[in-house]
Amino acid sequence: MRDLKIPDQRHPEKAHRPDNAQPKKPDWIRVKAPTSKGYFETRKIMRDNKLVTVCEEAGCPNAGECWGQGHATMMIMGDVCTRACSFCNIATGKPLTELDAFEPGRVALAVEKLGLKHVVVTSVDRDDLTDGGAAHFAQTIRAIRHRSPDTTIEILTPDFLKCAPDVLETVVEARPDVFNHNLETVPGLYPEVRPGARYFHSLRLLQRVKELDPAMFTKSGIMVGLGEDRQGVLQVMDDMRAADIDFLTIGQYLQPTPKHHAVARFVHPDEFKAYEQAAYGKGFLMVSATPLTRSSYHAGDDFTRLRRNRIERLGRA
Repeated sequence: MRDLKIPDQRHPEKAHRPDNAQPKKPDWIRVKAPTSKGYFETRKIMRDNKLVTVCEEAGCPNAGECWGQGHATMMIMGDVCTRACSFCNIATGKPLTELDAFEPGRVALAVEKLGLKHVVVTSVDRDDLTDGGAAHFAQTIRAIRHRSPDTTIEILTPDFLKCAPDVLETVVEARPDVFNHNLETVPGLYPEVRPGARYFHSLRLLQRVKELDPAMFTKSGIMVGLGEDRQGVLQVMDDMRAADIDFLTIGQYLQPTPKHHAVARFVHPDEFKAYEQAAYGKGFLMVSATPLTRSSYHAGDDFTRLRRNRIERLGRA
């Protein structure tokens, strides 16, 4: 990877206010409470199979819409994370249990019952495990392939920061269709927002995926409204393209509780559109940039477009 310049992050807005008050939430960020039959059917399947979803644990604003359509993002390896990111609502601490050897099979069964054409599987960070959970990811991918061979699989992994480099090969060799790992924010905000992670390690992780399997789609995302500036976001785009990342997501950060990192501002939809145009201009195959964009929001439809965009680009080459 070429040397990547870290922009000077002199924040135009103050991310932490003394009173921790948030700016007023605009109309474009509001969503309706879930009430559909499909939502409750999806929830029942999750409960029956004793599965955790990031949709619930992270308080995703799109849960009502996605679950109403039978789409849920599975979160494996428990509901306690060993990291303490200031933006995230998932519980932090020391996991009390070993990995559940039967979890991959239950995930696969839920995918089959939901009839998913595309599934997203993520996890908590498990720094307590020697391989960070890489083998468990691989087992889950294989279990889904066995039960639902036509389902495309997207994984959203931790950074495996404290693991041996070869654990990544374990995951890639299981051949997910999309390998996602989120950078989350600009590098200058990492000490506040993602203190247990390293920006360039995350970039290198995604670049290494491409080196191991050039045909595999790679994906990453960031949040805005944390205190970053436009130039910082554009620099992250350049860094991602230097690491050959195919798919970029950008969404509005929402503060889960008063104890979490404050919202610096709500970014207008027109700014998201401008980010989308800039990202396509930098060479991304696929970009999703809206206030409510999340890594797995409309992931199936986006994967279809991602694959089509690659075919069209190869045709023009």
